[in-house]
Amino acid sequence: MSDNQTTEHHREPSMPQKMTDANYSKQIPVSQKIAYGFGDFGNGFMFDLGQAYLTKFWTDAAGIGAGIVAGIFAFTKIFDAFMDPIAGSIIDNRKNIGPQGKFRPTMMFSAIILGIMTVITFTMPMGLSSTGKVIYAYAAYMIWGLVYSFTNDPYGSLASVMSRNPQDRSFMATSRQVGSVAAQFIAGVAFIPLMELLGGGMGSGNERHGYFWAAAIFAVLGVVMFLICFLGTKENVKVHRDTAAKPEGFKDYFKIVFTNGPLFAIILMTLFTISAMNTNNTMMVYFAQYNLGNINYQPLVNSIMMGVSIIGIFSIPILTKWFGKKKVTVVCLVISGVANLLNFALPTNPVTFIVLITIGYTALCIPNGITWAYVSDVIDYGEWHTGMRKEAITYAAFNFSRKLAQSLAAIVSAGILAVTGYIANGHQSSSTLLGIKGAMTLYPGACMIIAAFVIGFLYKLNDERFKKVATDLDNGKWEKGNIGDKDTK
Repeated sequence: MSDNQTTEHHREPSMPQKMTDANYSKQIPVSQKIAYGFGDFGNGFMFDLGQAYLTKFWTDAAGIGAGIVAGIFAFTKIFDAFMDPIAGSIIDNRKNIGPQGKFRPTMMFSAIILGIMTVITFTMPMGLSSTGKVIYAYAAYMIWGLVYSFTNDPYGSLASVMSRNPQDRSFMATSRQVGSVAAQFIAGVAFIPLMELLGGGMGSGNERHGYFWAAAIFAVLGVVMFLICFLGTKENVKVHRDTAAKPEGFKDYFKIVFTNGPLFAIILMTLFTISAMNTNNTMMVYFAQYNLGNINYQPLVNSIMMGVSIIGIFSIPILTKWFGKKKVTVVCLVISGVANLLNFALPTNPVTFIVLITIGYTALCIPNGITWAYVSDVIDYGEWHTGMRKEAITYAAFNFSRKLAQSLAAIVSAGILAVTGYIANGHQSSSTLLGIKGAMTLYPGACMIIAAFVIGFLYKLNDERFKKVATDLDNGKWEKGNIGDKDTK
């Protein structure tokens, strides 16, 4: 071996490389990473509450037909999806950024309004005609969705400017997913008993009263959780911002989506995973009441399913460190798909149902948690690929897919109830029971298998490639030049 080769083999890293590696490896305090998860804890008390119980409220307490409810969800979610890029553009175009940062103040203010709107959506004024009820439901939920965009877009973008360290991002993804599932757990176990306590039970004359006060309690808790997130987090990553940039339009929005390959893969995967999860959450109360024959199974199943899921989510940092985000995601999606398909194929039995739904849901929650780390990564990839950083509008593009997935879940859930002849608080036919079971198990199972193929074959931003992206950004570089050379002159 020559002297030159020996020198090359033992070459010390340059000073800029040492600084970059230190920046890439630098971790933020654990308290900030935990506080970040409280945001989705609060989010779950308001968002997941609606996903799980608003269909039941509208069909049974408000007396709106299941087919009309499907239309309300479908239209309002599509409306919300198109509001996301508008919200993202407004947030990204903020010029006067104070000491609290770019995202945290908008998140906190919007969370307060979201709490108020959550209570309003679970309210149906007395004396309204059938048409009046539908108009009220449309208006309340459309406004709720708009406010949600201004809450969730800055919250989701916040993680990308808290840290670039992969382990920090995996921790925050875990923290966020734990918060989300913990809120689902509490809502799944406590909301119906609380509603019945305050309103006299399903089908009673005070049922609406119970929904109102139960929603109010959950909304207050949600706002408090967002306050903990606001006070406990900081925007630590220093990023370049073009203060003279022109406001983005839909042209910029679509450019971001279709030039960011990893983002497109995450969007496509999310259409299947989130529609599956929301369909599961919506149909659980119906499945417990009619297929299992006892509404009291609902808090029991949710407590086991979501309790085990929370334990599983804590494994995310370890699993991703050992095997990488992509491998863990694919394997878990396949496990979830198989468990759900088995649940559909086997005869309905409380024991086998609980075991398989718990396996399927836990295996889904792990990739759903990892998704939040993916989102921060694709924001950085977008800056590296284009030379321009657009956190909120990139997150809005991702959130667009979540809204479409929620719309799809609403169509599947309420649509199957309508098509199979569901009778509110009545005796259900065998076709209705099969439809409820199919929406609860067969649909999520198929979605998981498709999502595994999407992430396995379309997502190209593996951990090694992301390290290069982060290294270049920390050195002030993008794919084709230096950060800032595309600023508006």
